[in-house]
Amino acid sequence: MTNFAPASTFNAGSAGKWRRAILRLILLSVLVIFALFYLMPLFVMVTTSLKSLEEIRTGSLVALPREVTFEAWRTAWSSACTGIQCEGLRPYFWNSVQLAIPAVLISTLLGAINGYVIAQWKFRGANLIFSLMLFGCFIPFQVVLLPMARTLGLMGLAGSIPGLIFVHVVYGIGFTTLFFRNYYVSVPSELVKAAKVDGAGFFRIFWSIFLPLSLPIIVVTVIWQFTQIWNDFLFGVSFSQAGTQPITVALNNIVNSTTGVKEYNVDMAAAIIAALPTLLVYVVAGKYFIRGLTAGSVKG
Repeated sequence: MTNFAPASTFNAGSAGKWRRAILRLILLSVLVIFALFYLMPLFVMVTTSLKSLEEIRTGSLVALPREVTFEAWRTAWSSACTGIQCEGLRPYFWNSVQLAIPAVLISTLLGAINGYVIAQWKFRGANLIFSLMLFGCFIPFQVVLLPMARTLGLMGLAGSIPGLIFVHVVYGIGFTTLFFRNYYVSVPSELVKAAKVDGAGFFRIFWSIFLPLSLPIIVVTVIWQFTQIWNDFLFGVSFSQAGTQPITVALNNIVNSTTGVKEYNVDMAAAIIAALPTLLVYVVAGKYFIRGLTAGSVKG
């Protein structure tokens, strides 16, 4: 004999599916609205950079360009130099590249070694040293300006790109050590003990065991450090001089220039050029950043 479910059961199930579908649609609509609201400034920047000054004055702020032109981008990137001062972002862009890459690599390597020592090679005062380094992460930039300027002067690095590299390495070691220490704590200590039994030393264990396991946290550290260094303005404007300034300082000079007619399209193009490297880093490696942050969250 065949049993049939009551019609009320089907009606309740169908109503539940409709409610869930409506809730998903509402949630999706809200997320889309927030995404559009969040991306609106970027949309205005891109469209404005592709317009002529005449169209900017007479047209709408959020309207698409009637005629696309890249003249503002060429002006923002050009490097017409008078003496040691240049107009355009190109020379300052390469200053930031020369600054960011060595600073990121050095601070990442030092942070990996520090985190490895603090997490796996316990010694007296290790927790105190780690606490002091962690405390250094929360010291405001403004507090270290005068001591750092004095230090750079004594070292003969004032106003130079190597001096800026030194500043960012020193200020970034606390963060990189924190990242690697928290990641290496999750590595079983039995690996270190077994390697010691086999005769492996400090650096052999680090290079052969820990570093190959560190790709997720290396990605996190590189993205974090690159973003902080590339976007930094305060250290760049405080410890550089004409000819060694990073791109953020040059961008500020372009945007705040008061000579002649204000070229909003050039300002927007310059801002996008300055932001492109960090934007590309997050687009390419964003998912690895999230994975790396959660990779060492559970011990064992």
